Amino acid sequence: MIIWCVEDDNSIRDIELYTLKSTGFQCRGFSSSTDFWAALKSHKPDLILLDIMLPEEDGVAILKKLRANSEYAEIPVIMATAKGMEYDKIQSLDLGADDYLVKPFGMMEMISRIKAVLRRAKKSSAYDSPKEIINIGCLSIDVNAHRVTLAGESVTLTYKEFNLLRLLAAHPNQVYTREQLFSSIWDSDYIGESRTIDMHIKTLRQKLGEYGAAIKTLRNVGYRLDVEEL
Repeated sequence: MIIWCVEDDNSIRDIELYTLKSTGFQCRGFSSSTDFWAALKSHKPDLILLDIMLPEEDGVAILKKLRANSEYAEIPVIMATAKGMEYDKIQSLDLGADDYLVKPFGMMEMISRIKAVLRRAKKSSAYDSPKEIINIGCLSIDVNAHRVTLAGESVTLTYKEFNLLRLLAAHPNQVYTREQLFSSIWDSDYIGESRTIDMHIKTLRQKLGEYGAAIKTLRNVGYRLDVEEL
């Protein structure tokens, strides 16, 4: 497994790389986004450990670009955030980060989280539907390109909104509880409240316009996608 560490603090990056090598990983370090993007053109890592506070281009901006590019969108990313930066953690998770570490973190915690994310990525890859394009009525979801069209019009969704819609559309009329959606989209390691789901469902409905009613709420149960509304 190849792990890339994007960290501008030389001492922290050196410790991370030393620990990764000591535990059997192949790894590579980058001090800036320029070097990172240049390397990504020819190689893809199995996981990226990405610091938020970087020169030139911060980690959140890098994460957005990764998730918007179909070639890199599925690479697992763990964000490194400063202590107390709650907004950074929430924003990173909403944009598609797989996990986060709060500085200062221990090296064994880093290794544990990396291994856990890699296991989940492997399991998710084996479980995912082989369908590359999901078509239901006037709704079309291009899984590889992360593109959604509705009645011929493009719909711009965040990474989490896309994955929510993709999950519901892959199993139309199936009811998902908040806990199931939370576990599938945000992963069970993420600690939050059910209103996170409700908020994303609300914005997803708004972006679907008149077809937003296709996402049905089952009171005290969860949500489903009604194919008859599409």
